[in-house]
Amino acid sequence: MSIEVIRADYHNSEHAVAIVRLLDAYARDPMGGGEALPTAVKDRVVGALARQPHAFSLIAFAEGVAMGLANCFETLSTFAARPLINIHDFVILAEYRGRGASQLLLEAVETVAKERGCCKITLEVLSGNDAARAAYVKFGFSDYALDASAGTALFWQKPLDNPPPGVT
Repeated sequence: MSIEVIRADYHNSEHAVAIVRLLDAYARDPMGGGEALPTAVKDRVVGALARQPHAFSLIAFAEGVAMGLANCFETLSTFAARPLINIHDFVILAEYRGRGASQLLLEAVETVAKERGCCKITLEVLSGNDAARAAYVKFGFSDYALDASAGTALFWQKPLDNPPPGVT
């Protein structure tokens, strides 16, 4: 299986369709919450990504089929005073898993990070997502601690009841 990874153009309709399709597949997966993306989100997500100056998406294709996606954001490590890349969404369609696609997509993210002078790549993964965790560990990811006695970092969230601008 030949895999090609490209940087998505948010203004290219084929890329936009692929992003929405792959993101929806991720959302429908038990590790993505198990529910389809709402239509309103599908309608807005690519435009919202395009408006984020530090966002980029990489799409993996196998024989012309979009089968993998990484939505990433450049931000800043204040402790290093250098940029970093956060992989916000990462998906390989179920029927393509176990064929090395995740490693190729992660390599492409790392290439962008190195081009931008980043000090690290970050991501979040569910503790029960053994397959994804194994792929990330294989690529060199691990949990982190600033001081072992303080424990490892946790990813928390606080949802806000705050509709997007223009939506009531």
